[in-house]
Amino acid sequence: MLIRAAVLHLHSCDIMKYDRSKVKITKTEQDILEGFVRTSGGQVWFKIVGTDKEKTPFLLLHGGPGACHDYFEPLIALSDERPVIFYDQLGCGNSDKPDDMSLYSVENYVKEVGEVRDALGLSEVYILGQSWGGGLMAAYASSKGADGIKGLIFSSPLISTDKWIFDQKSYLSELPEYIQKSVRIAEETGVYDSADYKKAMDEYYRLHICRLSPWPQILVESFEKTSIAVYMHMWGPSEFTCTGTLKSFDMTKNLKTISQPALFLCGEYDEAKPQTMKYFKNILPGSKLAIISDASHMTHLEKTDESLNVLRKFMRACD
Repeated sequence: MLIRAAVLHLHSCDIMKYDRSKVKITKTEQDILEGFVRTSGGQVWFKIVGTDKEKTPFLLLHGGPGACHDYFEPLIALSDERPVIFYDQLGCGNSDKPDDMSLYSVENYVKEVGEVRDALGLSEVYILGQSWGGGLMAAYASSKGADGIKGLIFSSPLISTDKWIFDQKSYLSELPEYIQKSVRIAEETGVYDSADYKKAMDEYYRLHICRLSPWPQILVESFEKTSIAVYMHMWGPSEFTCTGTLKSFDMTKNLKTISQPALFLCGEYDEAKPQTMKYFKNILPGSKLAIISDASHMTHLEKTDESLNVLRKFMRACD
């Protein structure tokens, strides 16, 4: 009876009328719904916080590829105004993890975003894509049938693999020679588990992934939960080298076809370099750019209040 009551309450707000044939509810708690969406690739886990709110829902696409939703936790704060939807992409987090690696492709993940929207009844929606999720969002928003998007937030996005690699190697060149040497040796030998390489990557992550010390536990857990199989298949063994299916990934031209309001958000020391984000902003008509000072790739963790204010301001302006 509790689940049924929650479903009826969700319907009563007339924001999300989900497809009961494709959605399995596993947990309800006040204004929270949790469960699985049946997609063509398998079941993907979702969680909606703020089901009683009436502003346009906010859908989150996590990074990786192969990561999970956990590190988005601070964005729950936005559920005081609108439903916030977390979900783990196929092969990630709480979702199914099929052995068929062909399922882990840009095309299938684009299809999955549409299936999640359809199943959850997200006829109108804001979308935030972070890191790899930003590239996925660009691919989805520029695809056929991606209607009803009120605004797009590119949070530290991967738009072009070539530009991403160029930026990482530019950062690497600024680090001490012993770190550069450790990375060179790893890439030349294919050995990425040496103590020197791990030390080099720890220093790089400290500067350009998250500048907090220690890292928030939710970020540590997200890294621990990351699907290495998906990451290796789509990206590769190193932040500085892509050998996977994303090797030729480039959504630069797709940006020109996007007509929805858009915001680029990044940190001052982000892997998604501010100057590169300025370049993409100039390509996407009418888009805006916000740079969070003294932050890197995890702006919403490093400068939570400032990041939340930027997101609220953007969505309120579009409502």
